[in-house]
Amino acid sequence: MLPPELLRHIRRIEIRTRRAVNDVLAGQYESVFRGAGIAFEEVREYQPGDDVRTIDWNVTARMGHPFVKRFREEREQTVVLLVDVSASQTFGAAARWKHEVAAELCALVAFSAVKNNDKAGVILFSDHVEHFVAAAKGTSHVLRLIRDVLYFRPAGRGTDIAAALRYLRRVTHRRAIVFVLSDFLTTGFERPLRVAARRHEVVAVRLVDPRERELPAVGLVELEDAETGARCTVDTASPTVRRIYAEQAALRADELRRVFRSANVDLIEVHTDGRYVDPLVRFFQQRETRTRR
Repeated sequence: MLPPELLRHIRRIEIRTRRAVNDVLAGQYESVFRGAGIAFEEVREYQPGDDVRTIDWNVTARMGHPFVKRFREEREQTVVLLVDVSASQTFGAAARWKHEVAAELCALVAFSAVKNNDKAGVILFSDHVEHFVAAAKGTSHVLRLIRDVLYFRPAGRGTDIAAALRYLRRVTHRRAIVFVLSDFLTTGFERPLRVAARRHEVVAVRLVDPRERELPAVGLVELEDAETGARCTVDTASPTVRRIYAEQAALRADELRRVFRSANVDLIEVHTDGRYVDPLVRFFQQRETRTRR
């Protein structure tokens, strides 16, 4: 039985994300993520303006006047959410922790998917795959996914994106739309990412907290690595320390962007101190523009 506060939290997420989906995202999702192919639907008589390349010559010869083949897009698709649940996701200097933002982003994508009659599933991972829910349709299924992202307590503390991508390959046999939600504070996932991107439509969603980009000047601070437990004391009053910290954060961000570009993977950067809907909307708009070109 879930605690009442968690149920209320899930309900608030549902209300907020459904509004965004209905108002903005659902149509953009459909235009960006099209079906994987076309399927034959029917044969009907030729009408002025029909493409002559669709004429069914066998039926035309048999009936004595032109008939054309009609096709429909195979619209139904599968969305898989790979969600980082390592210890670094329970961090947030702003109003929300990373894993809370991840849950709301998952709700946005999953509700957009089921509104377009697609299926959504989830893989939760830390330093190993912790939890898997097969893709399915329906509002109740999406609420279960939100609950799992919010409520699941992982056994591992580290991050192994490569292991999650290898697991994805084992459980997803058809082409899927794959969102990887993580802070990507790890290495060794470049090759599995390229392999996954050749088979699936992969989108990386990088969760960033403002304190990971720059330090405030508050004097001596003891910092602890959430995943390893390692500690160090930092003099944040030093302009040099703050500058080096910010430069290293920027270099890490640039390197990740390079990795995603080389793997042909789209990147969405979401900050915990900002509106999480806006980066998703911008991504859909940019993808739609690129698709038209």
